[in-house]
Amino acid sequence: MTVPASLTLNRDSGMLADDRGRVLDTTSMQWRAEESAAAGEPVSPAQALHWLQRESGRPMRTPVAVIGTREPTPAQSDAAETIGRLLAEHGVTVLCGGRSGVMEDVCRGVAAAGGLSIGLLPDTEPEAANRYVTVPIATGIGVARNALIARAARCLVAIGGGYGTLSEIAFALQFGRPVFTLEGAPSVNGAMDCADPREALDHVAHAILAVGNSPAGLGCTALGQPSS
Repeated sequence: MTVPASLTLNRDSGMLADDRGRVLDTTSMQWRAEESAAAGEPVSPAQALHWLQRESGRPMRTPVAVIGTREPTPAQSDAAETIGRLLAEHGVTVLCGGRSGVMEDVCRGVAAAGGLSIGLLPDTEPEAANRYVTVPIATGIGVARNALIARAARCLVAIGGGYGTLSEIAFALQFGRPVFTLEGAPSVNGAMDCADPREALDHVAHAILAVGNSPAGLGCTALGQPSS
């Protein structure tokens, strides 16, 4: 299955359609054939995501995870803050590890846009969270929380990072979650490298909207589960 070339949105009828004559059922997040779909305005995947999350009345509640290094370069910090802001502006809840580095930078971006961030901490107390996390959750299970982040997310954006980030990417790919990488994140077969945060946002939008297969070529179904 290839990614449709175009999307159209009819705001009056609340229908998002692709170029195959299908409309998105926002309850099941599945595309279905619709012979009588009304004509709409052309929209980008990011614009369609904004409509789904902000205007459709049925936003996707599953978060998108942003993971990465605890010691970011200025470019990595900027990328993390930018993707956090973009995701929040598009109504997407952001999941991260809740501590310092990229985790703090992405939460800062989310907070600046008035969004919601969830920090799954390895610690036993929520006070270990960075000051920008909206909802700190102290798991008390150490690095095993990496698997929880990968499992709980619809897809993941990785920015820089070492072995911890690599483990989260590996778990995500094993669970059938698309992974998009930025700014020197570990290169893993099955993850898609992105030039900048806006490109990452476009791929996240594809993954959420289930527009064709995941652009990362992971063979995912519309709900982000491994295909048989």
